[in-house]
Amino acid sequence: MFSFLLRKAGVWFARKQQSHEGSERVQNEEVHIVGDLNVVLKQLKEEVQDSNDIVIRRFRLGGSQGRECALVFVDGLSESRTVNEDIIRPLMRANIKLEEDSATEIIARIMHQHVYVNEIGVLHTMSEAFGSALFGDAVLFIDGVPCALSLNARGWEMRSVSEPASEAVIRGPRESFIENMRTNTSLIRRKIKNPALIFESFTIGRKTRTSVCIAYLRNVCKPELVKEVKKRLRAIDTDSILESGYIEQYIQDQPGSIFATVGYTEKPDVAAAKILEGRVAIIVDGTPFVLTVPFVFLESFQAPEDYYLKFYFATFVRIIRIIGYFITILAPAFYVTITTFHHELIPTSLLIAMAKAREGVPFPAFVECLLMIVVFEIIREAGIRLPRPVGQALSIVGALVIGESAVSAGLIGAPMVIVIAITAISGFLVPTQNDAAIILRLILLLLAACFGGFGIALGLYAILVHMSALESFGYPFLSPSVPFDLEDQKDSVVLLPNWMQVSRPKGMATDQQRKVYNVPPVGVDKSDDN
Repeated sequence: MFSFLLRKAGVWFARKQQSHEGSERVQNEEVHIVGDLNVVLKQLKEEVQDSNDIVIRRFRLGGSQGRECALVFVDGLSESRTVNEDIIRPLMRANIKLEEDSATEIIARIMHQHVYVNEIGVLHTMSEAFGSALFGDAVLFIDGVPCALSLNARGWEMRSVSEPASEAVIRGPRESFIENMRTNTSLIRRKIKNPALIFESFTIGRKTRTSVCIAYLRNVCKPELVKEVKKRLRAIDTDSILESGYIEQYIQDQPGSIFATVGYTEKPDVAAAKILEGRVAIIVDGTPFVLTVPFVFLESFQAPEDYYLKFYFATFVRIIRIIGYFITILAPAFYVTITTFHHELIPTSLLIAMAKAREGVPFPAFVECLLMIVVFEIIREAGIRLPRPVGQALSIVGALVIGESAVSAGLIGAPMVIVIAITAISGFLVPTQNDAAIILRLILLLLAACFGGFGIALGLYAILVHMSALESFGYPFLSPSVPFDLEDQKDSVVLLPNWMQVSRPKGMATDQQRKVYNVPPVGVDKSDDN
């Protein structure tokens, strides 16, 4: 129902936007670069007004007798050494005559002889010139030449590659993506040194003009998947894209679902592994989080280091994560159910102890549980937003002081504190599903308070039906469990050794399913030692 309302709202907004298309079309008319340098610079200054980070350097090609030109770049986005040493100096020393050389000859000589940069492009409109300069390039305008040159001088401050903050590992690579897209693509290229690894770029956002890049493995990733990803990205028409979360909201299959159908990661080895399985990675400039599609539910219970450890221990840990997920969404609802509706399920001694602990508590179990969940979320959110040293102290001290004080004052019972503590700790086992777990916890708690155990069963059934209907770019969200595929169970709840995972997931890759070509023998044959 919620998805239906969202679709209707989207249609209404689309119709409303059509009334403004005429004015937008007028604003987006291309202005071609003219051959008069003074006119071009006047247009440029009218556009940027008094912005002091736009640098306009006027000089003459080849000295005092050469053609007048202007180099435009953004201070902070372009590297000063490249601009001074590799562009301005050779152009001022170039042997380009004032009258004899035509515009075509000047452009050709500059491109092939006089500048020392690795990327040069020819621009014909002012919008192209603005866009190139705002991406960090230096734009050269020459008097009498009805075009401009885009010279690669990009160079801005960025943080170095460091350990991931959201995906800590004990064993495995300790590098993470950063906010620079080209650095992120190089980190993936270091993992997959294969010419079949393809990067394709897009520019999204009318105002921000954010660079977005997709990465996939040709002949492994399905062409239909690549086509669908490109289609959804090109359909995005908005002013701003500031983080990959913007992209995720525009391309996900079910915007009204609480479950994410687009994955994300901060680790290059995780992105590379998903690309090798036939998925598509979406890299957004300005964020260290890379999106991956398709995304299935069981991926939330898989950690990067599972594949670097012994398979039996990794399987055990995955089962623990699944148990923890059920605890975090069901523990409060189950506690309210057994204390309100189903006392016969509790052993007599335990029931007496719980009744004694709740003696004098003025709230029913549902209100008591709801208050504790809200207080915990407040403490957790405050701990995240504050500086790290202060946030850690607030989370620990706040939880201890508030919990102990509330029990001492008789506002809540000690069993409720234990239940909420277990619920909170279990939620951290599956951080990628934490947002959905909070909503599910509240829904199941409300159903338990209204209908008891029947309400919990009804809620779980509705959740299962909803998840079974979800898809991620045409791939079932509950795959390989629904529909069940025995062969793909090798990397689901149970993890088999890497040498036994001889094929990629069915339906996700092309006909190149095989990824292990020579299975090593198990054990050592001592008879071959001699």
